[in-house]
Parts: sequence; structure tokens; C-alpha cells
Amino acid sequence: MTAASDTWTIASVADAARARALLSRLAADAGVPAADRARFLADLGARLRRGLPTARAELTVTCRPDGELRVVLGGAEPWRYTLVCPSPVAGPLPGPAGVDDARLAEALLDADEETAAVLACLDEAEEVVRFHREELHQTNQGVLALHAELEAAALAQRELLEAERSARAEAEKARRLLTFLANASAVLNASLDHEDILRRLPELLVPEYAGHVDIWLMEDDEGTPPGERAAAAVTAARTGRPQHAGAHPGELPGVDDLPASALSPHRPLLCLPLGARTVRGVLTLSAPGDRFDPDTTVMLLEVARRAGIALDNARRYEQHRDVAEELQRAQLTELPTTAGLALAARYLPATHGLNIGGDWYDAFPQPDGSVLAVIGDVTGHGLRAAVIMGQLRTALRAYAVEGNGPGRILTLLHRMLRHQQPELYATCAIARFTPGGSAVVLAAAGHPPAVVREPGGEVRVLEARPGIMLGVPVPYEYAEHTVELPAGSTLALYTDGLVERRSAGIDAGIDRLAQAMGALGAADLEDLDAAADSLLKPMLHDSEHDDDICLLLCRTT
Repeated sequence: MTAASDTWTIASVADAARARALLSRLAADAGVPAADRARFLADLGARLRRGLPTARAELTVTCRPDGELRVVLGGAEPWRYTLVCPSPVAGPLPGPAGVDDARLAEALLDADEETAAVLACLDEAEEVVRFHREELHQTNQGVLALHAELEAAALAQRELLEAERSARAEAEKARRLLTFLANASAVLNASLDHEDILRRLPELLVPEYAGHVDIWLMEDDEGTPPGERAAAAVTAARTGRPQHAGAHPGELPGVDDLPASALSPHRPLLCLPLGARTVRGVLTLSAPGDRFDPDTTVMLLEVARRAGIALDNARRYEQHRDVAEELQRAQLTELPTTAGLALAARYLPATHGLNIGGDWYDAFPQPDGSVLAVIGDVTGHGLRAAVIMGQLRTALRAYAVEGNGPGRILTLLHRMLRHQQPELYATCAIARFTPGGSAVVLAAAGHPPAVVREPGGEVRVLEARPGIMLGVPVPYEYAEHTVELPAGSTLALYTDGLVERRSAGIDAGIDRLAQAMGALGAADLEDLDAAADSLLKPMLHDSEHDDDICLLLCRTT
């Protein structure tokens, strides 16, 4: 089947109208959809109007067997258009001349139908567009609502996160303040020396909680003019209430507000009373920044309260310690001056705990002219040990006045202590020096051995086995030992606090004492008091100071 083709000459508007009418009919017969026909005819009409009425044009129409309808309009600007026809056009193509007026009128009416079909398509399209526009509007509303919900949810989540962050910060701040308070309490209560407590307070508070710390203890600073103290500190001392002095009210919990201090006009001050029962002083803090934080202020109030308690405890302890030390020293003897014998003694109380103990030394002449040098140690500490020590010292002197030797004196003391204080024990060593003699008589009851330094510098430990401790519930007779002591020799009697350490045995301490005595020269021993001090220095540098110490040096001349 071959293609049908024809060429039409368009010389007038009538020719153009007939050609358009004919092509409209061909397209309609070929089953071309109304919308496609309308586009084709509208484009064709525009092309024909552009060239008429001054120019002629050739219009070639070809119907192909494959269903295509091709239209070519010649001229200065050729125009081509192809329609796809569902039903191919059969037979020869009629020319425009065959279109009469009736056919032209019919084509005109058909054009209205085509226009109506196009309008119907437009209406359908508009309905579809309206429908989709409505769907789009609803979708947009849904999207906007979703965005609003998401924004509200995000805002709520941000608020929750901020609240959680704030709660965590508050909890961390509270934990940090409580931890500091616990550590500060441990530091303040670790010492019973009020000077040490006063030194540690600024170390604890500066610079995190205070820019500067001033501690005013009224009992130590009674002569200070009032003008040298901040008015807030004086008010806190007088009223017993914490005071805040600043250019603006601090509004701190439990604290009164005062105007800014002339001593610190640019930085607020916080003045906290010190003392558990009565106000003993004032702790004055300058703010680490522009102001004091309320939560931190509550913690600082508690620190001041605990510092006041620690200072009160330290004061009471120091008072009791001083009384105990005076009582202890009152029990010690003033050494006698004896021809041929030089004596020097040292007593050091324990520095840990209430340092009243049972260590003592004594030296006194007997009726026959000999001199007894005594050193002893009652087990334990406290008032009971001091009382027993006084009883033993008094009984020992009474037994010595009767002319008893060192061994017999210890035997009588052992019998007395065993019957009067069956649960208390003591150690004791007695040395008897005879004027003009070259020997010393020794007796010991559970006491560390004496150490002798001879004139030539040789040092020896008198290893004679001592008897049992005084008060052990068994009968016992103490033996005496005579030791040759050349003139110029030095005998050291001491209590175990001088040589005993927790980290080493007593034997190591005795060896150290022997080495220290050997290090002393003959010139050092001319001043026996200075020699005693020289011996104590190397012996006490590693001491825990938790026991009394007695040292009695006896030098024959």
C-alpha cells in the first residue's frame, strides 16, 4: 500500500479556509483525538494567516500507510507537522476545490464541536488540577502541622535536655560541695594543734571559694585596734551571726547584709563566727568573683562551724596537755650536785594524745653518801599511770633511806606493786655510785640495758640480764651487778621511748644510741646537758613521738 499525497495551492483566505476544513475532516476520519486535532488546526491556521493574503503557498498533504498524516506548508519559512492517525486514511485525497459553501459551513460548525471537545478536556484538566491542588493544599497543611508538631517536640526536647543538664549541674555542684566539706572536715579534725588548723583553713578555701582569708581570734588579738578590722567582722563577733558586706545585698541564706566595707570596697566580704559554744573569732572571706554563690555560702557556713569546733577541741586539748605536762614535770626531781658525779636528765612528753605518762627519773643521795640514779616506766598512759609512777617514786625513796641496795629496793617495789596494783606493771633500773669508787652497782626490773661510754671513747652495752617487770604476779628477788666504771666514764639510763620504733626492734635502737654516744668527743662531755641534747637529736628524728622519753646521763669525774 503506497502513500497518498496531494499538493494544494493556497492563494486566498477562502483557499486557506477550505484547506483547513478539509484537513479537519481528514483528521477526524482518521480518529485523531480532538485535543491533538485542535492543536494541529490552531497551528495550521496561524501559519496560513501569517502568509495571507499577499503571498501564495503550497500545502502538501501526505497520508502514509503507517497511519501518519504529514502536512508541509511551503514558503519563506517552511512548516511541517505530523499527526499520528489511529485509522489510516484510505483512497485518494480530495482537494480543497471540492469543499463548497455548505461543506465549509459544516466545517465551521464542526470546529465548534472540536472547540467544545477541547474545552471539555480543559474542564477535565482543570478539575484534575483543582483536585490535585486541593490534595496539595491538604498535604501542605499536613506538612505544616507536622512541622509544627516536630518543632513543638524539638522545643520540648530542648527544654527537657536543658532541665536535665541543669539538674545534673546542680547535682554535680552539690556533690562537689559535699565532697569538699567532707575533705575539709577530715583535714580540720586531723590535728589538735590550733596553729595547724589556722594554717590549713586558707589552704582549703583559696582560691576556689575565697580570694583572700583572714582569721581573727579575739583571745590572741585583744590589743588590735577596732579600726583595723572590717565592721562586718566586728558585728559578726558581737552578734554571733554571719555578716555579708558588699555594694549590693547578697541575699545569702542565714546571712545578714551590711554596706560595703571600707577595707574592701570593690569585693564583697563574708564574715563567719568561729566557736562551738561562744564566739572565739571570725573567719573573713573575700569573694572569689563578683559575689558569693548561695549554695556555696551554705557550705562555707558549715565549714566555719566545724572549724570552730576543731579550734575549741584543740584549745581544750592544749589546756589539758599543758596541765598534764606540768603535773608530769612536777613529779620529776631536780638533780643533786654531788662531788665526783655529774648528772644531766631530759624528759620529753609524748606529742600524740594526752601526754601524761608513767616515765620518770630520779637521783638522790643515800645516808651512807652514795648516790642512787633511778629511771623507770609505768606501763600505759593517763592519770592512773602518773599516779602509780608517783607512788613508786615515793616508795623507792623511802626504801632507799633505810639503806637498802638497788636489788633490795626493786624487790620491795615489786612486792608493793604486786599487792596494791595487780594489773599494772612497771620497769625500773637503779645505779648506785659510791664517792671515790671505780665501780657502779646496777639492778634492773625488765628495763632496757644501760650504755657506758668509757674515757677512751669505747662504748659498751651492759648486757646483764634484767629481772622481771615490777608487778608481775610471781614472787621474785632482784639481783645486783657490779660494773667497773673508770673515772671519766658516762653511763646512760633511758626509757624505751628513746630507742623503740614500730618499724624496727628495740635492739636496733640501742645500737643507734651506742653509736651516738661513741660519736661524742671528750670535749662534748664536759657540758653534760649539751651532751644530752646532742644525743637526742639523732635519736628522735624518726620518732613517732607517741611515747614519753626519759634520758639520764651519769658521768664520773
